[in-house]
Amino acid sequence: MTLRRSRPLVIVAGLLVAGIVMLSWTQTWFTVHLRTGTAVVSTVTADGSKTVPQYTALAIASLALFLAMTIAGRVVRVVLAVVEVLLGVAVIVTGVSALRDPVAAARTAIGTVAGVSDLAGVRRVVASVDVTAWPAVGIVGGALAVVLGVVVLVVQRAWPGPSRKYGAATTGAAADASAAVTTRDAITDWDDLSAGSDPTAGDDAVGLEDGDRPTTPQQNEEHREQH
Repeated sequence: MTLRRSRPLVIVAGLLVAGIVMLSWTQTWFTVHLRTGTAVVSTVTADGSKTVPQYTALAIASLALFLAMTIAGRVVRVVLAVVEVLLGVAVIVTGVSALRDPVAAARTAIGTVAGVSDLAGVRRVVASVDVTAWPAVGIVGGALAVVLGVVVLVVQRAWPGPSRKYGAATTGAAADASAAVTTRDAITDWDDLSAGSDPTAGDDAVGLEDGDRPTTPQQNEEHREQH
């Protein structure tokens, strides 16, 4: 496959990567074991919606970005590629931050069950935390988004622009309209000459008084007959 025809493949890959990030957001990231007697339950599961709520907005933005890339021109594609890189970096940073401190990331879920709100109180009721593979999946999705953004920056130069067809149609329509105007003006001028009028006198006479307007040969002849 040539670079010129690579756009569908890149766009499909971008949609899949955004889907991976969205999928990781729906899955369980941490299983938190609470200390005995601190809550009515012994474990709390925290999925991506509780630990990395930003993922849904980032994934949706990435989906919209690659859909827009199907009709975008060269300059817009460059902007979209840069935005995709930034979205991927945001996914990575958010996922790594949650992975480095699972208790802080799952603070809301733990606090709801244990009846505490401050982070220090949440840490006191936590005995241990089990980490699933989904945080790594989300981070990998962010890394792939960064790679795809760079790929788009490189290969988009070979992609055909969406405006060529429309530009050609617009140019052809403009040429037809210009030809029609030229033909219509020529016919009008010939009719004016046949009637004894000077078709160029109208433009030169703009702003002149009635007595100062130039006369045609026919008008001069009529004037001599009257006298």
